[in-house]
Amino acid sequence: MKSQQKHPRVYSFEFFPPKTDEGAAKLRTTREQLARLKPRFFSVTFGAGGSTRERTFETVCEIQRDSGIEAAPHLSCVGSTRDSIRDILQLYREQNIRHIVALRGDIPSGMGQPGEFRYANELVQCIRSETGDHFHIEVAAYPEFHPQADNADTDLDNFKRKVEAGADSAITQYFFNPYAYYHFVEQCDKRGINIPIVPGIMPITNYTQLARFSDMCGAEIPRWIRKRLETFGDDRASIRAFGEDVISEMCQALLDAGAPGLHFYTMNQAGPTSAIWNRLGL
Repeated sequence: MKSQQKHPRVYSFEFFPPKTDEGAAKLRTTREQLARLKPRFFSVTFGAGGSTRERTFETVCEIQRDSGIEAAPHLSCVGSTRDSIRDILQLYREQNIRHIVALRGDIPSGMGQPGEFRYANELVQCIRSETGDHFHIEVAAYPEFHPQADNADTDLDNFKRKVEAGADSAITQYFFNPYAYYHFVEQCDKRGINIPIVPGIMPITNYTQLARFSDMCGAEIPRWIRKRLETFGDDRASIRAFGEDVISEMCQALLDAGAPGLHFYTMNQAGPTSAIWNRLGL
């Protein structure tokens, strides 16, 4: 963990672009509440195959304009061309956006080919070639390795390619076993990868939803956590209280070990993230 201890800590929150006017109003309230915690940036996701491109752009511009917090749009290479990436980068530059989360992205069902870019390292390389050092580029990291990777070594090699292409820092997929993160960082150290690798944190509020997300993205829910959550049934208050305890303890352990910050997957809710934040004394 020595490579991570030298980096200043960065705290950030992630949103997804709302689909309705009601959702947009709810997100504004959430954003205003979380802005009081003074995170380094708010990131905004990008739907599979670019399905939320316009809503992502609108949400990012509103955050950048109104919140006083830096906005960091996700940018996916699936379904994109070099020309379309060049155009969106220019639009973001015009809005004074200086932070990008560059991802391969999920391939939507029925899409035969991913597009002009196959992997995230190619997207990172494109952003660098088109814009130089204008953008701070985040990439994804997978402590429990990507569900489509053949093995952990292959996934680490893929991560190193993104770093060599010009990534400045990384945000991990969420996890519930801090030792997976520690081991991942140790393996990165052995490969000479020393950029900040910020743990991604998912508050626990809904077991059914969490289990579905985790099965899709390859995030392991430890058996002891699953079994405890199952005993609560539909008791949302107990699920949330238990989740707050578990995640707060894990976050404290990560910070004590030298993690360079935390990135919260908020699911457009302020309450769960704020509760953990307060428990940590941040």
